[in-house]
Amino acid sequence: MVHLKVYKIQDRTMYDLDKVWQNNVMLIVELNMENQINQQQIAKLSHEQELIQPITIDNQYQIDIPTEAINLDTMRPPKSSQTPLSPANDELYLQRCRDFFQHYYPSWLNSIKDDGQYAKIWDFGGHSIYHVTHQPFLSSNSIYFLVFNINQNIHGKVLTRDNQGLNITYLQAMQEWLTSIIGGNGSQSKITVNIDDHQVTYSLPIVILVASHGDYITSEDEGIKRFIKFERELLSFMPSYKRNIYSSRIIFNCNPDDNSYSTSVQREKCSLRLHQILKSFVQSLPFMRYPIPIKWYIMATILHTPVTSDHNQVVESAINQIRDTRVHKIMTMQEIITLAKDFGLYDSNDQLTAMLTYLHDLGEIIFCRKAGQNGIVVTNVDWLLQIFRAIIQLQDCPSGSLEIQSLYQKASQSGRISRKYIDYVLLRYNIDDKTKNNIISLMETYDIVCEIRSNDEEDECQYFVPYLLRPDVKPFDLSRYHVSEVLYIGYNHNDIPYIPDGIYYCLLSSCLKEWNNTDVELYYQCAKYYLRQECHYIIVKKETSYIALQYCYKKENKSQVAKLLIDKVKNSIYHKGPHGVIQSKLSSIVDDRMPKFKGASCQFYVRCNDCNQLVNLCNKVESPENNMLQCLSCYTIFESQSLNDWMVYKKEHWCKKGKQISGYYNMSLLY
Repeated sequence: MVHLKVYKIQDRTMYDLDKVWQNNVMLIVELNMENQINQQQIAKLSHEQELIQPITIDNQYQIDIPTEAINLDTMRPPKSSQTPLSPANDELYLQRCRDFFQHYYPSWLNSIKDDGQYAKIWDFGGHSIYHVTHQPFLSSNSIYFLVFNINQNIHGKVLTRDNQGLNITYLQAMQEWLTSIIGGNGSQSKITVNIDDHQVTYSLPIVILVASHGDYITSEDEGIKRFIKFERELLSFMPSYKRNIYSSRIIFNCNPDDNSYSTSVQREKCSLRLHQILKSFVQSLPFMRYPIPIKWYIMATILHTPVTSDHNQVVESAINQIRDTRVHKIMTMQEIITLAKDFGLYDSNDQLTAMLTYLHDLGEIIFCRKAGQNGIVVTNVDWLLQIFRAIIQLQDCPSGSLEIQSLYQKASQSGRISRKYIDYVLLRYNIDDKTKNNIISLMETYDIVCEIRSNDEEDECQYFVPYLLRPDVKPFDLSRYHVSEVLYIGYNHNDIPYIPDGIYYCLLSSCLKEWNNTDVELYYQCAKYYLRQECHYIIVKKETSYIALQYCYKKENKSQVAKLLIDKVKNSIYHKGPHGVIQSKLSSIVDDRMPKFKGASCQFYVRCNDCNQLVNLCNKVESPENNMLQCLSCYTIFESQSLNDWMVYKKEHWCKKGKQISGYYNMSLLY
């Protein structure tokens, strides 16, 4: 789950951020309303004094008195709860709200004087299946604490709070998080931070390493040694992230049963130290030097939470009336633009986008520019998280309807869900079809689901949900197939040290769209696509930081059929080049989803026959067969069967052979 805490950077006082927004808005409104009333009273008094003075012809002095001042009493809603507003009166009241904001807003522009700096802390806990739902909140303007268990080896399996081992190592977990946070951000910004009188330049976003389970460490020196070892191992696997990471050397005692005086003092010391580090980084961020525009406060208040005020029920009523009539849990960009224009909060699309981006970075809203036609805004973040997780969570399969139970079972085994399944899960939320479609659009944008398009229009719409795939399910049986050697796709370790699961799942979704068929078997970090017209399968598997490819086709007893099949498959591999298609797609996805590494070269690799290390195909050795490579790890020169199977260097041979074969595209008629 995601837990929220807000505290003031200056003094570590806990705050309610909604109240911070509201208090600033209410303070400004009240001060300016009082100022406006005082000015009107002064003008009225001056006018009365002018009336009793003798009038002369050469008097050029003139007082301009507002002729259409808003009567604040008319802003109040009817006091009787038994006589609700009619639609006509309701619209009239809403018009008065518009007049209220448009009349007073110009005088609020430079009124706010809040010098407080607040940190909104998100705790992204929970099972790994939920990590995908965290993607909407990652931002370069955030500072991240990456907490690790100092009592566990970086290559050991991650243990849950119940001491159960997960199917992922600590290193892989760190790689997933760091790549999502750093690699998924295109910021080239740098900041200079002074900590302990040392000025160091860091790249954004910032990640601060913190250790837990200090109660398992026998001494402070032992803890520091383990911390340093963890740092060095992490850096050896992810060297390109070193400018983003700050090592705090802070180790917390997490034993809930140990509340002794010495432990409490140690925890307070660690907390204060971590606070000072956070404060140094926060106050070095460029955007912290600039005041927040008033209209951003107002928009956050309107979009995010109801207003309560003991002193000014007029403003409370105005803002809450807007929320009740114009703000929905999920809205299109056009609806947001209209809302901002109606209440004097709109300057331009660029300014509105900047405001929504700021509120998105804070986690007040979710602003997704890629979803829908021009973007989608979610005003209730908790509501959306609950829906995301309800759709991808399968632990609480309901009893009763066998049809519903079969939908749950199919989803857990195949990684697919139907629209009927989604409709059932969302029954409790009482939402209409338009809202459902917007939610699905968001989930597709964040690669939580991918629509599987069927050629049969009568087939029910289905979605691929890779995060449902279970690691305990055995993959496909290939004993009845001819299987090629493995060809790997990936990046130089110094360019991109790790390809996260999210990128891999994007690749699977992209391949689904490319081949546009439902003939695909999905397993944990492995997929097998059937290319019907080509009479063979393509296997796409994630192996640590690389994508492994194989193709296979059925074994045939009849020699003539077998020969035709082999010729067809080989010519398909050459002419259609599925490995090239997948390489291009991976490169495109990385450029889009990992902008920090945009332009990095995506290359082919094979395994060394001697040391089993991956060898870049650029390390070829000239030979008559053109299939010799040299491993730079053990310097062995070896012949690669992968090059023969995938014909990476033998295209000219198959070009000639392809011309001799006729009619092989009709091979599918045999099946």
